[in-house]
Amino acid sequence: MIHDLTKGRIGRTLLAFSLPFLLSCFLQTLYGMVDLYFMGRYGAVKDITAVSVGSQVLHMLTVMVTGLSMGATVMVARLAGAKRTKEIAPVVGNTVDLFLGLSVALTLLLFLLAPQIVSLLATPGESQAGTILYLRVCFCGLPFITAYNLVSAILRGLGDSRSPMVYVAQAGVLNILLDYLFLGRWGMGPGGAALATVLSQGGSVFLALASLSRRGGGIPLGRSSFRPRGSLLKQLLQIGLPLACQDGFIQVAFMVITVIANLRGLQDAAAVGIVEKQICFLFLVPSAMLASVSAMAAQNLGVGCHRRARQTLGCALAISMGYGLLCILGMSLLSERAVALFTTDAQVIRLGGEYMRGYVWDCLLAGIHFCFSGFFCAYGRSGLSFLHNALSILLARIPLAYLASLHFPHTLYPMGLATSSGSALSALVCLALFLALPSLHRPETLPPEGTSHAPPGQ
Repeated sequence: MIHDLTKGRIGRTLLAFSLPFLLSCFLQTLYGMVDLYFMGRYGAVKDITAVSVGSQVLHMLTVMVTGLSMGATVMVARLAGAKRTKEIAPVVGNTVDLFLGLSVALTLLLFLLAPQIVSLLATPGESQAGTILYLRVCFCGLPFITAYNLVSAILRGLGDSRSPMVYVAQAGVLNILLDYLFLGRWGMGPGGAALATVLSQGGSVFLALASLSRRGGGIPLGRSSFRPRGSLLKQLLQIGLPLACQDGFIQVAFMVITVIANLRGLQDAAAVGIVEKQICFLFLVPSAMLASVSAMAAQNLGVGCHRRARQTLGCALAISMGYGLLCILGMSLLSERAVALFTTDAQVIRLGGEYMRGYVWDCLLAGIHFCFSGFFCAYGRSGLSFLHNALSILLARIPLAYLASLHFPHTLYPMGLATSSGSALSALVCLALFLALPSLHRPETLPPEGTSHAPPGQ
């Protein structure tokens, strides 16, 4: 079941790994996109705002879980690259322990706090009830989100990005059918959109577990594998927790911007919500590069191929930058048409087009720092990713977005540029860190088989 990422042409291997992951991310993002599309066709503006705000909260939780799971991806990948298959089982078992407890605790806590979350986001009064309902239904599905990301993280560490794509593709078809039924035929509103998403995610988990149980994973899992081990849990958190905090911090920044837009009125809130959802779609390629660089570089580090790890980073940067330029060109011409796919309100279309033309520069700039973040993570230095993102949010993204809203009350274009400025700062910090830290060029490899698991990169 292990796919070797340490051999073959780098560009071809990177694309072969990243394309299935890209399609998986596309289909996951499609859940929210389909919700918003059907809501725009069969609901009112207040329902669009409810789904856009609620799905942003759900997206935040999803990316945080994905970031936390990166610890499993890196640890499994480095052991797989070193051909130390027997040592993968306790990593998998302890990852399951960690994620199971996390999902149960989050489900209970967030279900109770849904009204407070909606209030904190300054959701327009007309949309508050729908947003609370949407969130509570989605929070009940958190165990499904956690389970899917756990399975996917382990498979990516083993070099398999195709299987998660198959599972989520099958569930994606179910999501579209349920959205049409719940929203188009039965008019269930935001609650129906959330229910369709939860049932579809549950379907992807069921399909993944059924497939794995039939064919086996090639990993000798037993009861002892699930016995909590402090050293393994510490390593999982050392790598994954900074990324989870980083992703959460980024999403909090986006939510602050959403609050700023919400305070401007219902049309501004709907416009920002629609564009944020579309930007999640456009960010799929940078996100795929982050995960692909992490897995591929980590496997190569497992066998001491540090030069190949750096070449992987260079190849991913070239792909991300080329893609970003295409996004900028496309949205400079088609931004209003893109927004019009989700609403017929002329004011929302105008505002959304302005916001998109400023925001789309983030696709280029974020692509750069996403690739570096994946590289840092492979070396066990995910704290660097948190550092550059924290600096960009506190020094650029939030303050500039606030100032843009204050001084340009009739257009959203400057607010879009403000979000991109944060990624520009992140890209510069990443480049400086890469050049300044020799440990990223000459790290220690894994200890010999049978010794204790030292944290990667330490």
